[in-house]
Amino acid sequence: MDLSTDPLARLDEVAWGTLHHAYGPAHDVPDQLRALRATDERIRHRALGQLLGNVYHQGTRWSASSQVVPFLVALADDRETLDRAGVVTLLRALVIGARRDDELPFNPRRAFAGGDGISEEQADLVARHLDAGDLFAQESLADVADLAPVRWAADAFHAGARHTDSYLRWLADPHSRLAGLAAELLAWFPPTERVVSALVAVPDDEARSAARASANLTLGHCPTEAVQIDTRLRDLLLAPGPAVRVTAAVALAYRNGELLPDRALDILVDARTTDPGVDPPGWDRSLRGFVALALQRLELA
Repeated sequence: MDLSTDPLARLDEVAWGTLHHAYGPAHDVPDQLRALRATDERIRHRALGQLLGNVYHQGTRWSASSQVVPFLVALADDRETLDRAGVVTLLRALVIGARRDDELPFNPRRAFAGGDGISEEQADLVARHLDAGDLFAQESLADVADLAPVRWAADAFHAGARHTDSYLRWLADPHSRLAGLAAELLAWFPPTERVVSALVAVPDDEARSAARASANLTLGHCPTEAVQIDTRLRDLLLAPGPAVRVTAAVALAYRNGELLPDRALDILVDARTTDPGVDPPGWDRSLRGFVALALQRLELA
């Protein structure tokens, strides 16, 4: 493969041995990233599991985690990567962690405030003493031991924030699950005019219904007051797919409260007893859960 098009071409330029993950120095990370390009599904699946355990161990990020982010983005950008959706799922874990939609709109300054006072050198020292198993014998590290993971999580988030252009490209991808994952990922970053326009523009045809439903939920959590958002969501109340209609109604309930259209309220009430459609990709909450939460916000649950 031409190095100019190889998503992992710069992999060996990272000093992985000086970085840490849950099991020590990150020497093994490059080969695990390379394995994500394998044609054998079992090899790819194993590599995803190994990386998840190493750089996102039980929800904790490490110094190696933020360095993995740009390579996952590059792999997902490349259509020769066979499981791009799996790669983006891992990317989401590193960048966002276990955060749920009730933290939206997301305020990274507030979320990562605890790690602001931790230097890279202090965080690295914590990692090395964790490797050696003597952290709690180091009184000088007592004050920073709990804050180092906050610093690593912030580093991973900010690494992910540098790639919103890629997320926008995935949003237009014909692979509906990948596009849906991208739509949810975009919910965690500032809703620029370009982002809002791209979310509004996702088609609502059957092939793209999963992506459209996910985009609806992201727009519902968007703090921006934009006429184009509400106009699009109202139009989607008549969409052919049930998940698209229901998520449009949920989003309008979030944005408009008691001023939502009667049709949106009818859709939400009906969704309590009928099948609301397939859960949108990328979101931890089920579609029925979103319906219940929307009705609760309207004081109807």
